[in-house]
Amino acid sequence: MDLFSNLALGFATAASPANLLFCLIGVLLGTLIGVLPGIGATATIAMLLPITFQLEPVSSLIMLAGIYYGAQYGGSTTAILINMPGESSSAVTAIDGYQMARNGRAGAALAIAALGSFFAGTVSTFLVAIFAPPLTAMALEFGAAEYFSLMIVGLISAVALAHGSIVKALAMVALGLLLGLVGTDIYSGTPRFTLGIREYADGLNFVALAVGVFGIAEILRNLESEKTREVLMAKVSELMPTREDFKRMFGPVVRGTAIGSALGILPGGGAILAAFASYTVEKRISDRPEEFGKGAIAGVAGPESANNAGAQTSFIPLLTLGIPANPVMALMIGAMIIQGIVPGPNVAVEQPALFWGIIASMWIGNLMLVVLNLPLIGLWVKLLKIPYFILFPIIMAFCSIGVYSVNSNVYDLYAVAFFGFVGYLLLKLRCEPAPLLLGFVLGPLIEENLRRAMILSRGDPTTFVTRPISAVLLLIAAIVLVVVFLPSVKAKREEVFVEED
Repeated sequence: MDLFSNLALGFATAASPANLLFCLIGVLLGTLIGVLPGIGATATIAMLLPITFQLEPVSSLIMLAGIYYGAQYGGSTTAILINMPGESSSAVTAIDGYQMARNGRAGAALAIAALGSFFAGTVSTFLVAIFAPPLTAMALEFGAAEYFSLMIVGLISAVALAHGSIVKALAMVALGLLLGLVGTDIYSGTPRFTLGIREYADGLNFVALAVGVFGIAEILRNLESEKTREVLMAKVSELMPTREDFKRMFGPVVRGTAIGSALGILPGGGAILAAFASYTVEKRISDRPEEFGKGAIAGVAGPESANNAGAQTSFIPLLTLGIPANPVMALMIGAMIIQGIVPGPNVAVEQPALFWGIIASMWIGNLMLVVLNLPLIGLWVKLLKIPYFILFPIIMAFCSIGVYSVNSNVYDLYAVAFFGFVGYLLLKLRCEPAPLLLGFVLGPLIEENLRRAMILSRGDPTTFVTRPISAVLLLIAAIVLVVVFLPSVKAKREEVFVEED
């Protein structure tokens, strides 16, 4: 009964006029930035963090969540119509979705992607509702040692699932941890790594770093590689799939939902990996493997369901443990901190309306997306024709105004410019910036829990291996790290990300 009463509280919160409005704004904005290649949910949420400071906590988090899973929907539109994924998780959809469009079945491909995503979103939302309470109850039993070990598992998993070289991913985590040390020592009150600048006594501005590394760096990269977009000019018609289409999409949607729900919880890039895994599974078990790459329905339905399910279940570690599963969840933690909310299991206990309101809003947002997306396809196609040289100055101005409005601190603008340049260099060096952001967010939490555990144990480091849960978590981290360096696993991992790119 507790689950139903909690869901009732969640729907009552999410269905208030103000929260419905912000959910609608979030999913529409998410779809828009998913449609426009090169912006992305991470950069957009980073830009909008300053605005959330002026909103109610639950409204701001509902809007940001809507942007995230709305971008998954929007990314499939460009993948299908112009063979250019708006989101990296939609890259696999482009393989068969674009071929369906070229064969005159763009409407059916878009409808299959939307319906598959809605089913996956509905199922994974209920999984979040079912598994969140017991995980929260378990997390309340965690001490400092357990939290330290859990965060180590998160960082190691992020390295394992990051694109490119594992060594580079480890370097990005280390850089993020070092940047997280800038500020004032939490126990002694001594400034460290501030270069004598008083404005950095509270640490580097999270918003400035996120906007620079993800927003400005992406703009610079897109200016460098702007391509002519060949939008499919034929009128999109026959949106309703046929009975045969429904028959052939049912299995892939169910399997994609299961794969995405499981992999989305993993730190790093669960939703992206889920889409690729789903496509691989469908191709191997299909009785028509020759259709893949030429317009296979399963090649659209499976990956789209998987990436949407992965996007939803990535909220589980955020809401229950306060651990980000990907850069967007790290930004969500930043939004919670801006609102004065301490991420972690206490949120469900102390603010149940916010906790369950976010969960309920996911289903409402997915319903809004499937109802609104298909009728607005014509609008999205027109937006694709806007030249990027018109878009980027608007985005740059919005970034600068938003970052400055948080603290009215000119040093934050310098930080945005600096981290934008750093982020661009990282992209050129093929270094994935996501582990850097996760390291920056988790670094202070790791330090705090490490030092607290050492104080409680009177300086005995064996406390991390003598406490059973902590020891198991550290063992898992060690196993993951060893496994990803095995030659066979390393070769397969490189094959996955090469094909995905």
